[in-house]
Formats: sequence, C-alpha cells, structure tokens
Amino acid sequence: MFIDTSVVGGCFDEEFDAVSRLLFAEFKSGKAIAVVSSLTLEELELAPNKVRRVLNELPDSVLEYIELDDDAVQLADEYIADGVVGQGSFIDAQQVAIASLNKVDVIVSWNFRHIVNLNRIRLFAATNLRHGLVTPEIRSPREVLMDYEEDI
Repeated sequence: MFIDTSVVGGCFDEEFDAVSRLLFAEFKSGKAIAVVSSLTLEELELAPNKVRRVLNELPDSVLEYIELDDDAVQLADEYIADGVVGQGSFIDAQQVAIASLNKVDVIVSWNFRHIVNLNRIRLFAATNLRHGLVTPEIRSPREVLMDYEEDI
C-alpha cells in the first residue's frame, strides 16, 4: 500500500487519527506493506518529531521505499498538462506517478481534494491508459482497513 504524508500526519489529526492508527497497527502486525516514496520522506523531514516517529516505529520488514525518478516527473508533468491537477499540486501528481510507474496496487491518502477524488481518479487513469499504465486503486485509509470497526 502506497501511503502519502497525509496518512502519516493523520495519526495526529482529530478527524483521521483513529483510522490512521488502525492502519499503522495493520502495518506493524505485518498484514500489509507500507510503500513510501522519497517525496514523502522529504515532506516528513519538515514535520514535528512525533509525526516522523510514526514511520520509524514500523519494522523494516513492512516498509518499502521507492524513489522519484525522471519518468515519474515526466508523468506528473503530463498529469498537469492534461488538467488532472494544477501546478500547485505537482507533489501530489508526482506521488501518483511514482505509484503508477512502480505498479503499486493501491494509493492510500487523506487528500480528498487532489488524490482521493472520483473525477481526478478518472483523469489520472486516462493519462495512465495513454501510456499503457495501470492506475493503482486510490482509496482513503478507512477503505483499505482489513480489520474495520464500525464505530471508528
């Protein structure tokens, strides 16, 4: 599961903390692998210590890292040229591009404006289709929990 910075930070957001913490508990237990991009790591360098510790508390066996490369930058540029997101959302476009090019099964995010948004999901998919790429499922953490509790 490719996770962006919003999922990590969600552990300390009143609206998202319960679900975010449950997702990280699933990672810790080995039920899922957390795939993290170099962009997320860069963004987390600017975050408070408690937010950075969230990833550090995961065992290495459940973490996978993928790098931003020139192909992902080029694909992100095409998302912007195609009007999927604006230039101000270039990092979000890069995140989707990295996950798409690395054939990650699902992107998990709390970013409903630029990523987890039905219209944008369709537009990301249209650009990816032109390039012969499969678009990962794009979901919120609540949608991917394996041990979902109704009262969260």
